[in-house]
Order: sequence, then C-alpha cells, then structure tokens
Amino acid sequence: MADPKTGPALSLETLAIGAGYDPADHNGAAKPPIYMTSTFVYPSAAVARAVHQAFFDGDVPERSGKNGFIYARLDHPNLVMAQTRIATLDRAEDSALFSSGMAAVSTLAQCFLRPGDSVMHSRPIYGGTDMFLNTHMTEMGVHPFGFTDGVDEASLIQVADAAMAKGPLTLIMVESPANPTCAIADIALISRLADRIALAQGRRPIISVDNTFLGPFLQSPLEHGADLCLTSLTKYAGGHSDFMGGSVSGSAALVGRLKKLRTLLGNHADPHNCWMLLRSVETMALRTERAVANAKQIAVFLRDHPKVIRITYLDFLEEGSAARAVYDRQCAGPGSTFSFDVEGGEAGAFRFLDRLKLLRFAVSLGGAETLICHPATTTHYAVPEENRMAVHIGPATMRVSVGIETAADLIADLTQALEVV
Repeated sequence: MADPKTGPALSLETLAIGAGYDPADHNGAAKPPIYMTSTFVYPSAAVARAVHQAFFDGDVPERSGKNGFIYARLDHPNLVMAQTRIATLDRAEDSALFSSGMAAVSTLAQCFLRPGDSVMHSRPIYGGTDMFLNTHMTEMGVHPFGFTDGVDEASLIQVADAAMAKGPLTLIMVESPANPTCAIADIALISRLADRIALAQGRRPIISVDNTFLGPFLQSPLEHGADLCLTSLTKYAGGHSDFMGGSVSGSAALVGRLKKLRTLLGNHADPHNCWMLLRSVETMALRTERAVANAKQIAVFLRDHPKVIRITYLDFLEEGSAARAVYDRQCAGPGSTFSFDVEGGEAGAFRFLDRLKLLRFAVSLGGAETLICHPATTTHYAVPEENRMAVHIGPATMRVSVGIETAADLIADLTQALEVV
C-alpha cells in the first residue's frame, strides 16, 4: 500500500500509525492536535468566496488549501486526518466519516436510493440496518429484498430478478460476515451479479459491504469487487467501547456524493471522535491479533462443550463447502465475534448470561473487553421473529465478541456459567 507522504510498499500496520498525519503541518506535534473549534477565520473576503466556491461547487466537498476550512459541520482538520487514514486502511481513494455506524448506513441508503427503487440486502444483517431498510425506507417508497444465501448464484439471481420486477435495483447492501451468525457472502460473485443486472436494466447497482466484523486487517471488500466498504468504527477500529463513529470508503466519486449529503444531514464525525479514532487505530492490528487468538481458544472450548449445541465460528466452516471456499479466498482470518446456542432455549440462555462474572452482558462488539449478548431480545429484537428464525437467530442464540483478556480466565468464567444451563 502506497502512501503519498511515506512512499510505497508500507504495511497496513505501519500505515495505521501515521497515514493522514504529518507533524510538519501541525507545529511539529508528534501526535495530532484536537481542533476544538466550530468555525474558522477567513484571512480575507476573497479567500472566503474562493473556499465556499471550492467546497460547494466541486465534485467532492472538502477544504481547498491551507486556509480552506469554513465550519466544522462541513469539514475540519481532524476529519481530514481520520478520513485519510481510514481510506488508506480500506485500500480506497477516499472515505467519509460519520457520527455513528448507523449514520453511515442511513446516509448511504438515502444517497443512492430513490422512491420506486429496489435494494437487495443480505440477511441476517445488523438489526439497525434491517429495521432502517424495512421500515423507514419502505415508507419512502423503496422496495427491500433480502437474501439468505450469499454464496449460491441461483438463489441470488432469483432475488435480483424479483427486485428488478418491482423497481430499478440500484443498491446491493451486504454484511459479510453477517451479524450475528457470521454467514459469508461471496463479494466477487455479487459483483458478477451486478454486471448481469446492468445488462438487464441498463444500470449497474452499487455494491456496499459492511466489514465491521473483520475490519481492514482481515478483509478488504473493495479488492473483491465491492464499490463501497462500510464500517462501524465504534467497534474494532475504536476498540475501547468509548466513542462512536462510522465510515464509508470507496472511489472519490461515490464518496463525494456521500460527503455532499452528509453536509446537509449534519452527521459528520466531530473533532474529538476523529482524534480518538486516530489514536485507536494505531493499536488495531495488535488488538485484532490478540482477540483472534483468544477467540480461537474460546471457540474450541464451546464447540467441545456438551451443553453447546451450535456455533458459527468461521474456522469451523465445513471443508469443501461453498462457504468455506469463499472464506478461504476472501478472508485473512475468522475474527473474534461469533454466535453459539446452548441447551434449554431462552431460559437456559438467560440462566447462563446471568451467571457470567467476567464476560460483560452488553450490546456492541470489538472492544478490549469481552462482550456477550442475546440477539433475539437485544440487537435483533426489532427484526420479526420469523425472519430471525429463518437465519438461525433463535431463543438460545448468543453473540460473543472476544476481547484481549487472558483466554484461560474467560474459559473459566464460561465453564462456571454453563453449569446452570
């Protein structure tokens, strides 16, 4: 990966430390300062006119030159730094940062969908995304079509044909691995499907892939055919469960459209959160490595426990299966978030959750601490029960996001909690 300031052939781990920041541009500060200001002073009336012209008339709204900032809702120095770093990690031309992952999801959907359009989306998908597409966007006249097998070409074609029959299919929203079941979607196959759709309707749908579960060190959706890579930065990028953010990376042309809408919606990432993101991604590779190693030990323990009846850990995908082939080709590792089912249904799951002492019962994922939740009654509560059951989110399903504690301590806590199941 090349960086304009540091040259070619640097690893992502190295670029995560410094991409987007040059101390020489900030009075020699070794770390990025926080620009806590809502507005910026113009050096002259002529410059004020020029920067407004550059921002609002350009294809990509952004600062123009050293004195090009106007107002923090439009752009600010920390936003520039953070967007450059995330774009670098996602192997993209540009990135737009938002105040949360759902701000990124909702802006993307509203930017590229119009009344009468159809949208295909993988299922399961994050509960907030599912609810947004199947409630708010349907109220706006958009037709959502979910697909449950992201590696089977015939079923994908069937859903695409149904979507096109209802209205122009303009967007395909994929989450892979899926939340919370880790279902895999073949991004390259979906890219070929988009080419087929373009021949049928004269317009190629945009493909966005939510990469939150794996992040840039374990998967690069853009390298497999996605047009946009969406990430909830709140999760692994932030890594400490102490701030919120979202990003969409891709071509400068597509991201520029998102930035224009973001200016009107006012849902950009603020200076302090951008600074926290820059700090956090410096250790993201290390945290990812440790969490993945821990998760493997936890997954093996759960798989072999007699009271665990199902587990979705990616390394356990059946050899020779279509999903395994896609995983081996598309992903650099299994990540550290997966789901499992225990005996006893909801009652057994609740007894287990209430007995835990070290694992923290909370929504979200990707923090340094290990988090566990019950999707059917929390993250995916608003998804209709029949849709949850169709994708194996049942009453005994739990999602665990393994952190960076000592694995033996986590296993001991799981062991004592499973005793009451």
